[in-house]
Amino acid sequence: MKLGEIARILNGKLDGNPDIDITGIAEINRAGKGDITFVTGGKYLLELKNSNASAVILKEGLNIEASDVTMPYISVENPHLSMVFLVELFYERQYIHPAKGIDSRSVIKTGKIGKDVTIYPFVCVEDDVEIEDRTVIYPFTFVGRKSKIGADSVIYSNVNIYHNVIIGKNAIIHSGAVIGSDGFGFVKDEDGNQRKVPQVGNVIIEDDVEIGANVCIDRATLGSTVIKRGVKIDNLVQIAHNVTVGNNTVIAGQTGISGSCNIGANVMMGGQVGLTDHADIGDGVVLAAKSGVTGDLKSGIYSGFPAIEHNLWKRIQIGLTKLPDLIKRVRELEKKIENKNKQ
Repeated sequence: MKLGEIARILNGKLDGNPDIDITGIAEINRAGKGDITFVTGGKYLLELKNSNASAVILKEGLNIEASDVTMPYISVENPHLSMVFLVELFYERQYIHPAKGIDSRSVIKTGKIGKDVTIYPFVCVEDDVEIEDRTVIYPFTFVGRKSKIGADSVIYSNVNIYHNVIIGKNAIIHSGAVIGSDGFGFVKDEDGNQRKVPQVGNVIIEDDVEIGANVCIDRATLGSTVIKRGVKIDNLVQIAHNVTVGNNTVIAGQTGISGSCNIGANVMMGGQVGLTDHADIGDGVVLAAKSGVTGDLKSGIYSGFPAIEHNLWKRIQIGLTKLPDLIKRVRELEKKIENKNKQ
């Protein structure tokens, strides 16, 4: 693809020869002839001097000197987003997930399968499952009865989708994920034994959701556990029964969300965040890594355990570093007072 064509697609401003051939995309230190790379901040400009890339995508407004950038460049508002568009151009879905039809070594008990669906060997699809057009299911995946998988979805190997799970269009579910397992509910009976609460609800995953490897999403006790449109979930996340996760929320790895939490839209959770049950998290909340949420939170940035407003948490951490010196000074003052009282 010509560099000028790339600039047009990205709606960027080109400085350099529009006829340069671009054949791939690469990081600055790995790029070679024919590759295009990208820079998001001034601190990376110096690395371009040693790069073998043929062109670079830069952020608009970056302070560029002639000594910094000697190769052709395209200025855009959001380099990261531009790279997403380019990857989609250079690496089409057909290349990543080639259509192969339905392998005879799979067990398919349903007839509700759309056009151009690919099912690899050793997949088990139960009765009354609906699989829409162009979906790809990789080996050793199980799809339980009365479940539905929307069009253009990709289900990787060893995924377990329990019964009556609804998955929307353009979903990506990575290996080892378990969708629709029983919620963790037990009640002690009169003999002191833990009696299982039947989990008869389901899981609903809306369109454009990506679920990482080894994620567990439990079905609702009654009703539905709901993952709304555009949610992105990292590896090793636990989402308990009756949880709702709002549109475009991002959840990083090893986060644990207890039952019946209501998480708003556009929330961002760092790694190893923990939420107590029935917590209500407002739209746009940001939870720093390792935050422990013990109650409801309105919009804002939070850190620590229990999670508190981020700037307050930072002041507390600074105060903690001064605590040893403060203790030493208090002890010195106590000795002075004690000696004075003895006089």
